[in-house]
Amino acid sequence: MEYLHINGGRELNGSVNVHGAKNSVLPILAATLLVDGVCEIKNCPHLSDVDVTIDILRHLGAVVAFDEDVITVDSTQITDCRIPEGMMKELRSSIIFLGALAARMGNACLYLPGGCDIGLRPIDLHLKGLQALGYATTTDGNNICAESVSPRGTEIVLPFPSVGATENIILASVLTPGTTTIINAAREPEIEDLARFLNSAGARIRGALTTVIQIDGVESLHSTAHTVIPDRILATTLMSAVAATGGDVFLNNVSPTQLMPTLPAFQEMGVTVFVGKSTVRTTGNGRLRRVKSIDTRPYPGFPTDAQAPVMAALTVARGTSVIKENIFENRFRHVSQLSLFGADITVKDRIAIVNGVRHLYGTEARCTDLRGGAAVVIAALIADGESVIRDIGHIDRGYENLEYRLSLLDADVKRICNEEK
Repeated sequence: MEYLHINGGRELNGSVNVHGAKNSVLPILAATLLVDGVCEIKNCPHLSDVDVTIDILRHLGAVVAFDEDVITVDSTQITDCRIPEGMMKELRSSIIFLGALAARMGNACLYLPGGCDIGLRPIDLHLKGLQALGYATTTDGNNICAESVSPRGTEIVLPFPSVGATENIILASVLTPGTTTIINAAREPEIEDLARFLNSAGARIRGALTTVIQIDGVESLHSTAHTVIPDRILATTLMSAVAATGGDVFLNNVSPTQLMPTLPAFQEMGVTVFVGKSTVRTTGNGRLRRVKSIDTRPYPGFPTDAQAPVMAALTVARGTSVIKENIFENRFRHVSQLSLFGADITVKDRIAIVNGVRHLYGTEARCTDLRGGAAVVIAALIADGESVIRDIGHIDRGYENLEYRLSLLDADVKRICNEEK
């Protein structure tokens, strides 16, 4: 069993590249099912979630190759319309295959998806969107099936700007006759990236990054190449680590515009941030100041995925910070692990009150989920002494070789394999 060994208390200095966005590459890979030809997807990170997605594509009949950071997918011969339990339970985003596979094959059956246990992520918005497009959906409590009955473009109003539902509706409507309009659509940059990929293959999608997205159905999609956007959550995670430990770090291959929702929090902490065309320089300036209030919101609000890493930094800030989690009701599971380092955090319902302490101390802790795992790593980087971080498989779902990137910044982090554990 692998774990991380971290000697904390070191400043981070240097330069590091930000890999492609996990939350972009997964729906884009699902979208390759719609393409009658070969897709070349560049700037793809090596993540366990990406590996599972590739396994699903191969199971369905696609030919997939992964070389360096380029994934090539040939979906010309898709032979199956069912995704079994073992694959679906590996990641929650596998639900995105429902719209793409049903549109490609006329029907699809998926086992209920898995992923991090960070709260309820109901799929009713996905199903209602497909139903509005003319798909009949059924579920037996374990499997979800969608069958194309009378597909047609329509107007769909989302009661909440769900990222997954917006993506699934886009994928299901690209090849559907007529015009589909999604009102109150999610505005995340990863949705715009999905639309750019599909448009490069011949789709007609307008309005991505706005609350109203229109899709004019086309008869087919053709071969294309696409470069995935940088991972804004990785960038925020690394900025949180620098803010808390001090130092001076350049992040390369970033999109500063996509980081704007988090930058005010770092400025309130007293961190100096210089923004370039595709770089962000973060400089720590002594002990952090508290952040009065952080509320997670759909984009362009503060991202829920950044909540845990920023919380870890605030554990050593001067004063009391208040964080309200509005997206997932169970996304404070990492708090118990941060407390092992000596953090002073009180949680009531969806609000966390973080009373900054002068020091954290090395300990043994575990990763509770993907972003919570990143928070635990940041706490270990801050802490005086040695820490052991277990259950790091959660981190590998969304961060490519995180310990290597931190080592490039002078952190003392080692991945250790202990088969006895």
